[in-house]
Amino acid sequence: MSDVSPFAAGLTGRCPRCGEGAMFAGFLTIAPACDACGLDYAFADSGDGPAVFVMFFAGFAVVIPALLIEVAVQPPVWVHFLYGLPAIILVSLALLRPMKGLLFAFQYHHKAEEARFTPGRED
Repeated sequence: MSDVSPFAAGLTGRCPRCGEGAMFAGFLTIAPACDACGLDYAFADSGDGPAVFVMFFAGFAVVIPALLIEVAVQPPVWVHFLYGLPAIILVSLALLRPMKGLLFAFQYHHKAEEARFTPGRED
């Protein structure tokens, strides 16, 4: 197996181990396993992490231009809705899959696993 960059694998939606197989079975559905090397993808769960990062970026990418337009032109509210809603939807959809793939690949790269609690231990 080659040394695959988690950035390259995550952003392109490829297997984090071999870089060949598909990571996704649908738009955001992670496949059960790599179709090239057989890596079981059950080890990782990105949860809400990708959505949080996308919301922060999309918010800045749409709100800052909206504020600049408001200060410069002061258009009616419907103008903000006319460009703001499609912009936020397009930016969110464009970034969600690559961000989910990136966090998934980083979980594999850093060997992340579920935390285990040992009673009586306080380290």
